[in-house]
Amino acid sequence: MSRYYVTTPIYYVNDAPHVGHAYATVNADALARWHRLIGDDVFFLTGTDEHGQKVARAAEEHGVTPTEWTDQLSPRFAAAWADLNISNDDFIRTTEARHHRAVQQFLTKIHENGWIVKDTYSGLYCVPCEQYYNEEDLVNGTLCPIHLRPVELLEEDNYFFRLSAFEQRLIDWYEANPEAVVPESKRNEALSFIKGGLRDISITRTSIDWGVLVPWDEQHVFYVWYDALVNYLTAIGYGQDMERFEQWWPSVHHLIGKEIIRFHCVWWPAMCMAAGIDPPAHVQVHGWLLVSGVKMSKSSLNKISPDELTAEFGVDAVRYHLLRDTPLGLDGDFSAEGITSRYNADLANNLGNLLSRVATVVGSKCGGVGPAPDPESRLASVAVEVVSEVTEAWNAGQPNLGLEATWRLLRETNAELETAEPWKADPGPGVDAVLGSALEVLRLVSVLVVPAMPATAEHIWRRIGLSGSPADQRLPGAAVWGGYPGGLDVEKGAPLFPRRK
Repeated sequence: MSRYYVTTPIYYVNDAPHVGHAYATVNADALARWHRLIGDDVFFLTGTDEHGQKVARAAEEHGVTPTEWTDQLSPRFAAAWADLNISNDDFIRTTEARHHRAVQQFLTKIHENGWIVKDTYSGLYCVPCEQYYNEEDLVNGTLCPIHLRPVELLEEDNYFFRLSAFEQRLIDWYEANPEAVVPESKRNEALSFIKGGLRDISITRTSIDWGVLVPWDEQHVFYVWYDALVNYLTAIGYGQDMERFEQWWPSVHHLIGKEIIRFHCVWWPAMCMAAGIDPPAHVQVHGWLLVSGVKMSKSSLNKISPDELTAEFGVDAVRYHLLRDTPLGLDGDFSAEGITSRYNADLANNLGNLLSRVATVVGSKCGGVGPAPDPESRLASVAVEVVSEVTEAWNAGQPNLGLEATWRLLRETNAELETAEPWKADPGPGVDAVLGSALEVLRLVSVLVVPAMPATAEHIWRRIGLSGSPADQRLPGAAVWGGYPGGLDVEKGAPLFPRRK
């Protein structure tokens, strides 16, 4: 059995979750569910990032302590993911004792190996980013390129990670592992940054005390990013259960936004090398959800909460839209018109219509009992092609292509029904063959959409009379044509996705 360890970024708790966070989390969840479906041993991690100056300032602005603030905000992320039917195996908070232990052990190891030294640092700092910038990286020489707000000049004694010493090792690693970062454009961006020359980086602070204490110098706390990155190790036992850590770490797959490439694709692999462990096996970089061409963020007025969308469209419709309309690696434009259009075209007119139509005709022509599929149906060969395309797409981390292929099977089936018009024919073998094949397609689709729309998959499965759960099926066996046994009661029920105006 293969292992698949997938992580989201951990989200800052300076405000509530928005649909930009949901985009990353739903994609990670869908990939985790896909790998369970193909029989992999899966561990799925998400959580919240709770240290740093940004969080401390947000707490102060609200008149509470950082601990009180993070205790209020972190559960909102956990609740949002529960509402979106996210199947994470662990939810980590960086304020947990287990994480403090792992951070201190990991960075102490780097210190003992000689890769951390003390010096004075002066630089231009963006608090929302929790990041120093060079002047040439700024907009008009003064504004953060992400938040378009003035940076601050900070100077303090820090401990530095000797990143510059890892320049050639990182280049060699990228050349030896060309698929470690995808898409290729983001890999090239990281590699170009490395080849441009690396500077040592500050990894501690003395100006704040909200963070993990540096064990060899308790006047310092670790800079939030070097604390946060270690969460990926904490959750699988680093420093506490090394046997478990060694089982999972080679199989790690980070899903991150393009704004944090340098942290995950330059600093993080170098830190792992410095600590004597392998760099992360795979980093999938995704783009931004844009509203009117602007990145969705907490600091702008364009943020949309996931619960607003699920209340309006339903959980699985939101999940489907996030997965289908913005390919991983590219930016996507988010709008009410876009989700409504996708809902009507794919969910109401194709999937929902097929289920409703088949159930109705089975009721009128077959006494409500579903017939077995035709082994010679044209749809059988279409299904073979679709399953192959779906498998290739999901294995490549391209949910949008996997769903596109799945909907091809739905469209072909609806077209087959339009041609055969079983609702006009007399009951008999011909009608049974057409309806049985359509039921088999619904069975196959309910398995194939488990990663994207788990509740919908369960609903279809039950409506066509099957017992158990589609999530408990295993591919490729469950995708072989002919799995619908026939002789099962088919429920008409209410429309699965009523058309929206």
